[in-house]
Amino acid sequence: MKTTQDHPIHDVIISGAGPVGLFLACELALAKCSVLILEKAADPHSPLKQLPFGIRGLSSLTIEALYRRRMLNELELYKRLKNPHQNAKQGPRRQVGHFAGIPFHEGDIDASQWEYRLPGSTDTSLISEMQELETVFARRAESLGVTIKRGLAITGFQQTGDGVTVQSGEQSFHSKWLVGCDGSRSVVRKMGGFEFAGTEPEFTGYTVLADISDPEKLSPGRNVTPTGMYVQSQPGYVLIQDFDGGAFHNSEKPLTLEHVQEVLRRISNTDVTITALHTATTWTDRARQATSYRNGRILLAGDAAHIHAPLGGQGLNLGLGDAMNLGWKLAATIQEKAPEGLLDSYYAERYPIGAQVLDWSRAQVAIMKPNPPGRALYGIIRDLINTRDGATYMAARVWGINMQYNLDSNHRLAGRSVPNFEFEDGVKIGELMHNSQGVLLDFDGNVSLKKLASAYGDQIRYVSCNAKDRLGVSALLIRPDGIIAWAADNDPDYNELQLAADRWFERIS
Repeated sequence: MKTTQDHPIHDVIISGAGPVGLFLACELALAKCSVLILEKAADPHSPLKQLPFGIRGLSSLTIEALYRRRMLNELELYKRLKNPHQNAKQGPRRQVGHFAGIPFHEGDIDASQWEYRLPGSTDTSLISEMQELETVFARRAESLGVTIKRGLAITGFQQTGDGVTVQSGEQSFHSKWLVGCDGSRSVVRKMGGFEFAGTEPEFTGYTVLADISDPEKLSPGRNVTPTGMYVQSQPGYVLIQDFDGGAFHNSEKPLTLEHVQEVLRRISNTDVTITALHTATTWTDRARQATSYRNGRILLAGDAAHIHAPLGGQGLNLGLGDAMNLGWKLAATIQEKAPEGLLDSYYAERYPIGAQVLDWSRAQVAIMKPNPPGRALYGIIRDLINTRDGATYMAARVWGINMQYNLDSNHRLAGRSVPNFEFEDGVKIGELMHNSQGVLLDFDGNVSLKKLASAYGDQIRYVSCNAKDRLGVSALLIRPDGIIAWAADNDPDYNELQLAADRWFERIS
């Protein structure tokens, strides 16, 4: 960290200490960048994060990222919930996800269709809490030297050709880069001149913690009704979708007990009575995405870059994917080890993934609408999900099993998350990726590959070891984010490998 006139100059200032901002900070600090996080909330323990609706499903890609960075074992909730005896009681009909409220079940999924998931792979999905994730990420970030300042909202910033000055009230902070991870109402996005394009909402959603005198009048679980949808996970915890075109959310009217009760009665078609309203918030299915993720030295990630209805919990996984993709690229740029265009590849790779998730959300809303077309679509999709291929497809989409970046390669593995190859000594490739290095994985002991890797210094770690299942490949180049940049089935094409290595790493010799 540099200083000027007694003011420290950080490599990066991150706005927002949510899971995305904290995880990005960990990635940057792991690469020896100095990071300051500014968070407007003074208290990280929001009541909403502690509700059952604060529980989130982690996708296969998120799980792999946490495993590769040694944070997966720090999560405790999924260990408590992952009870083999309880799962055995539930049998093959155990619900493991949903699309628009239509469940898909474990016994209907044909995992054999996922040919690149090896026996030693991490789980395809797990449960965690927002509060737990933030606690684990904050602890790791601080252990890596990240500074977190809470109760400081960004009120303005100015960028020059070589840095950014950020204001929070009367305080100023200086950095080389500023990243907005400050949520759907991102101040960084609004002040940074980013266009936020998309579609307007179909409904107002309500997340509620209340005392209900007669909770038995509400059916447990997810309930689609002629006027909308509600979820009761346990008495007093209710989620409601009212298809009012987002009118109430946009009205800025006070969220009173009387209003929540009126909406809940109308959607549930009951005369249920709320006696006390403890916590309540509204949200919508507005779907928007920044048309660029970078403006000079200002970058966006997570909900600051894209918003959509929180159906199926894909927003969190999408944001953590942004952080994993951006972290090593921004660090290499800061350390002047980035090939030309490396930072631009962040937007090129992540924008299409975000656009797919927004469309996935829109599709769910379309079949949840309480009208004849919506009901017709709902019935058709329900029947498809209840088939083996349908359940397998839905699970693969929700869990990110088949996510693949377009890296201009014809190899079937290029652009995919690296399978968790297990070597003959029992070590797995994910265990060798804790330090955010690239890896050149050589299954045939090719001396020429070792020499090529040495030209990139400590940016690429050369690993020569045979695997129990090689999936038919002889060698792979793996980026720091776990994405396969190059692969060969037989004798490597050294020109192709050199081009791939030069695209993602700086040659030093």
